[in-house]
Amino acid sequence: MDRPLLHIISHTDLDGVAAAALAWHVKGGRVARVSLTGYGEVDALILETLASGKEPLVLDLFCQKEQTIDEVDRLYNEARPPFLFDHHKSTFERYGNRKWAVIDTNFCGALVYWNWMSERAQDSRTKEALARLEPVVRIANDRDLWLGQIPESRLWQALVTMCGHWGMFARLAANPSAELTPEEFDGASEFTERQEARFAEAKEHIWRHGSELAFLCDGILEYGDVSDFCGLLLDRDENPPEVAAVAARRLGGDWAVSMRSRDGLAGRVLALLKDGKKVRGGGHGDASALYFPRNYTQEQMRDSILAAIKVEKERSAAPKVTLGDLFKGLA
Repeated sequence: MDRPLLHIISHTDLDGVAAAALAWHVKGGRVARVSLTGYGEVDALILETLASGKEPLVLDLFCQKEQTIDEVDRLYNEARPPFLFDHHKSTFERYGNRKWAVIDTNFCGALVYWNWMSERAQDSRTKEALARLEPVVRIANDRDLWLGQIPESRLWQALVTMCGHWGMFARLAANPSAELTPEEFDGASEFTERQEARFAEAKEHIWRHGSELAFLCDGILEYGDVSDFCGLLLDRDENPPEVAAVAARRLGGDWAVSMRSRDGLAGRVLALLKDGKKVRGGGHGDASALYFPRNYTQEQMRDSILAAIKVEKERSAAPKVTLGDLFKGLA
């Protein structure tokens, strides 16, 4: 094989699936591995790919550990084009100057990659693939940024929830058309109607604590609802909370509490509360989950998260001690 194996690493939501399908078609003819994954696994996949000599293409995701950033900096050959395309604000603020990454907060991850490829496309096959996938990429952008300009974007997100990320990737790999079949349209429409009813009920049962926390108890939302529902609270509510949290009793009896935020607060709450013994957790800055033992009540979990938010806010508001301050004290 004259070129190393291509490894497409992307997220599991509509944006990530669309980005992976775009790469699959644009890179048509390449032998490729595809990993649709989350923030808990992306670092290991990137390092494994680089260490093995394979070619990574990372979409709608970013490294979560400083050690990974350092290792990528060390291994990256600046003669090669960037391999990571993302759009999250926290990523841009911390790592916007990396030569191996293209980060643009104005678009979803799939559109960041589409724009970059469109500016550089030379051969007719690549241009044709970009044109064929553009409608799907635009739909993903509408959904991911909550623009609400393309009605079908809600239906496409519903299909990802219903069929799973691998099911929708297979659909777009085989048929990249943005036109839904009658069966897809009917199934997604029925799902969104039921979902709207769940969301309306959920809003009536939120435990709201000022601007800090919106906590929803178990029993109303279904699997796949959480990201959409929290997105509505964080991005469309007149008085959005700093953290939106949804509790769910798992089959084993313990609790999973999904948290969402927009400035990394959910990740900092996670870091404060997880102890690796009773309370476990994982995720990243704005999308993380805590796992509580079965003997916890929902009130206890809510109060723990609220207390952690207050501690984190007090810590971040505390005056920062500089080296000059220390020298003044010594003097």
